[in-house]
Amino acid sequence: MSLTMYRNGSVYSTAEPFATAMLVDGDTVAWVGTEHAAASLLDARMHVVDLAGTLITPGFVDSHVHVTETGLALESLDLSGARSIQQVLDLVASAAQTTAGIVLGHGWDDSNWVEKRPVSLTELDRATGGREVYLARVDVHSAVVSGALALRCGLRELTGWVDSGLVTGVAHAAARDGARRLSTAGLERIQRRALNYAAAQGYVALAEMAAPHVGSPADLASLAKLTAHDSELPLPEVLPYWGQAVANAQEARDLLASLGTPVLGLAGDLNIDGSLGSHSAFLKEPYSDAPNTSGQVFLSAEQVADHFAATSELGIAGGFHVIGDGAMDIAVEGLQRARARVGIEKVRAAGHRLEHAEMLDDKAMKILAHHAVTVSVQPAFDALWGGDTGMYAERLGKGRASSMNPLARFYDAGVPICFGSDAPVTPLNPWASVRAALNHHTPSQRISARAAFIAHTRAGWRATAGSDPMLGQLVPGAPASFAVWEVEALMVQVADERVASWSTDPRARIPLLPALDTGIDPRCLQTVHYGRELYAAPDFTRD
Repeated sequence: MSLTMYRNGSVYSTAEPFATAMLVDGDTVAWVGTEHAAASLLDARMHVVDLAGTLITPGFVDSHVHVTETGLALESLDLSGARSIQQVLDLVASAAQTTAGIVLGHGWDDSNWVEKRPVSLTELDRATGGREVYLARVDVHSAVVSGALALRCGLRELTGWVDSGLVTGVAHAAARDGARRLSTAGLERIQRRALNYAAAQGYVALAEMAAPHVGSPADLASLAKLTAHDSELPLPEVLPYWGQAVANAQEARDLLASLGTPVLGLAGDLNIDGSLGSHSAFLKEPYSDAPNTSGQVFLSAEQVADHFAATSELGIAGGFHVIGDGAMDIAVEGLQRARARVGIEKVRAAGHRLEHAEMLDDKAMKILAHHAVTVSVQPAFDALWGGDTGMYAERLGKGRASSMNPLARFYDAGVPICFGSDAPVTPLNPWASVRAALNHHTPSQRISARAAFIAHTRAGWRATAGSDPMLGQLVPGAPASFAVWEVEALMVQVADERVASWSTDPRARIPLLPALDTGIDPRCLQTVHYGRELYAAPDFTRD
């Protein structure tokens, strides 16, 4: 049946903040309202789903993800819980005994270890008996490898090789590519695994940040084929970007044509700098724990200007990966030079974006707002690395660390933001991102759960060109794109306790969201996109 009535629960809808029912007609939300009204609307044409007190919300959008890398991480050794070199070696040695071929691992973070250094090549060789090993750091900007993998891939002759077995830059890209060795069928399998996992977490769309140093055009083509509108596979929608610099509009046209896969823009992980964890984010002042370096810079302000001007001329999104404050200065300088060439109207209309943007001053904020640049942020970064004793404080000192990931300042400055996970850097867990924004380590940068939820749903669609403006909300006429959640309790959660009583007053008419301080995250029961079921929990009853 094309008509489905969801009733006896809660529906997060701005059209009816206290809705308990929703009628879906094919791929469209036909109606939302109260239980009493639902009873009067029911007829024999409708299939009824008893929500039994569960919650329906718009489906989540992850605005920065790497699908292939996420699938690989789901199939490889998880090292995120390791707290010492010995724990890593024990896990790797165990995996070597039960795994054929190369040993793959991900998620290690030496900033949490007593030794404060990565595992070495010699230690890996000893633990595995000389097997090929590739272990990606949590930020995926560096890795450690074994001697056998280094030999096969010729890593010692490449830029970015360190004799301890640590690889960055060109050497890391070669190690990563050598470690994959995926067949066409193998690539499709791990992509499907990542997409199915995302659907089970309540995601209806993922912004894929493809780039030459992340994966090949063939990777992107495989992903596009899997998730095409006419595909028989029920998978989340992929919003593809390609991060490769161009010098002018013709070069941009040629690049777009060569990809063989339509993309939303030349943006994403086009790196101006690297990462804080790997000491490669570009800073104005040296690292506190490595005073001999201020990081690395990969693009000049003129190259950034060329790229923004070219994409503005074509009316498509351009954008960059920006972490450090030095890299942000390069980004905004390039943006202003591009404006001087093509005019502010074209720059604003293109829908440019910056990824991460963890460190920026008030001047940069104003420039981004003036040029209508969207920022894709990852609140989970603060949850993992913020605070007085976290990695940020170690790398930058407490003063600079306290200004990282300024969520509230983005809102105050009028800079549009959307939320992502940067998976596999942090897990695909949308409610963890909302909670991280609500509980930011710097109290002045906390935002309400509602603001964070919008950044992870509706704002994710708004950051892409050409999306249905009704996506990301459950109102009559909107696409039927939603998730059903088992929740402990519903409430209004705000960052400022002074307005808590007002927000929870029924007269405020603010829809309720799951309580995120219970210790139990909401559990996804069903995910639907354009009326098509992407996921259903084994115990979800549709009758």
